Amino acid sequence: MTALKAVALGGGHGLHATLTALRALDDVITEVTAVVTVADDGGSSGRLRRELGMLPPGDLRMALSALADGDGTDPAEALWVRLVQHRFGGTGALAGHAVGNLLLAGLMDVLGDPVAALDEVCRLLGVRGRVLPMSRDPLDIEAEVTGLGDDPRAASRIRGQVAVASTPGRVQRVWLRPERPRACSEAVAAVRAADLVLLGPGSWFTSVLPHLLVPELRDALMTTRAQRVVVLNLAPEPGETAGFSPEQHLAVLAQHAPGLLVDAVLADVAAVPVLQQLNRTAETMLVPGGRVHLAPVAAADPTVPRHDPTALALALRAVLAAFAQRRTGRHRGTDRPETAERRT
Repeated sequence: MTALKAVALGGGHGLHATLTALRALDDVITEVTAVVTVADDGGSSGRLRRELGMLPPGDLRMALSALADGDGTDPAEALWVRLVQHRFGGTGALAGHAVGNLLLAGLMDVLGDPVAALDEVCRLLGVRGRVLPMSRDPLDIEAEVTGLGDDPRAASRIRGQVAVASTPGRVQRVWLRPERPRACSEAVAAVRAADLVLLGPGSWFTSVLPHLLVPELRDALMTTRAQRVVVLNLAPEPGETAGFSPEQHLAVLAQHAPGLLVDAVLADVAAVPVLQQLNRTAETMLVPGGRVHLAPVAAADPTVPRHDPTALALALRAVLAAFAQRRTGRHRGTDRPETAERRT
């Protein structure tokens, strides 16, 4: 299998699992880049963002940790990884802050550029890969939500990642403020140069879809030569996707990025009650020869739905093998050729 450059887009625990899985495929994945959402307004990240006007660092720190969490052969490197993830307790001004968030805040302030700050922390932690924000500017998420008043059909607008993620209503659509945010140029270049791009899993409206709402990044996703894979969530999340089926996750993805085509959809085998329904929805956004892949990718703990990175790595290896087989078949004339639609 040819060595590949991979880009994973998302945020939080979902992106952490994807990055950890990609690192486990280091025999075929030679370069991993994380592109991270920058709209968090809660917790330590929200406090630093409000006080300093900087990018929220929490999801960036999580991605750094995933790419640095190695085999522990270097004690100094392992100590720095632990320190970056350490969170202060108590009730004082530092309570709740992660050391890595403060480190990133300080470096961004000193260097004046979040990408330069992230590259410095990558060097410090011995990160095998790169972590980039989807935009150099902190962004806000707004949503149209129904079911918040007496009329269940009436739409309300709510603002902020925490508010959208925890709404008791039903999210219909989301958008970003500013309306046409500037993409991080390095993130756009990474997507264009990639061989493999992964979108999801994660909080669907607040960690996954925002990447499709940054015009330059969306255009790069639509025109890249990379194989594109959507990794579906294991279960609906209370709040933003309560009651969502796997196919509804795909439908809102298509709604927010009309015309986006992908090469594969990966879902947990136990999370798809009716495969035919998921296949029908996926057909509208799969390239010729693309398909839905089912695999057991859930962690053992049923109380908190999380992807198991080892199982996810095995599933992604199978997806990559299917891509290679499809390319071989196409070269032999036994598969449908790519069409112009594939790259539009």
